[in-house]
Amino acid sequence: MDRRCAVLFLALAGLVGLPASDAAVQGEALWTLLQAGGHVILIRHTVTTPGVGDPPGMQLTDCATQRNLSEDGRRDARCIGDVFRSRRIPVARVLSSPWCRCLDTARLAFGAAEAWPPLGNLFGRPENRAPQVRELEKLVGQRLPAGNLVLVSHGSTIDALTGVSPAPGELVILTPQGGERFTVAGRLTAG
Repeated sequence: MDRRCAVLFLALAGLVGLPASDAAVQGEALWTLLQAGGHVILIRHTVTTPGVGDPPGMQLTDCATQRNLSEDGRRDARCIGDVFRSRRIPVARVLSSPWCRCLDTARLAFGAAEAWPPLGNLFGRPENRAPQVRELEKLVGQRLPAGNLVLVSHGSTIDALTGVSPAPGELVILTPQGGERFTVAGRLTAG
């Protein structure tokens, strides 16, 4: 395991960069929660090439026209998958924004992912906010029979749903409450 992956692994494990032992305990409690299954794990795509938003003329069907993962982002995505496997976190299903940086994050971490348009980027697309959030609320409020649901998306979309603005590669853990309701159980910061 290279040094960057080792640091990311420890950060996701709740052991590095935390200001107090209480934060480490909370991180471990979240991992224990995830081991039991039944939660929704929102992940912001990992680090991309520099820039904000996508280049003009971006097309969802052509990754070459989008802002994509950097080499560090690709490595970080693989490390997230390594952490899930080492901690034996059960994953029932992986859904992703159709943007290439999200699909790549999901596939590098978990091997496969289904593109789901409601996870699409809301940055610069305020007209999509209400309908996408409604669809997301329907999904994340449903109690899961087994495993965890992983959703890979964008900071703008995760923020619109939860009020949490995650860093690249950060995990936001939700607990479904039934109906269209959920609670934010916590966050696991990736580096």
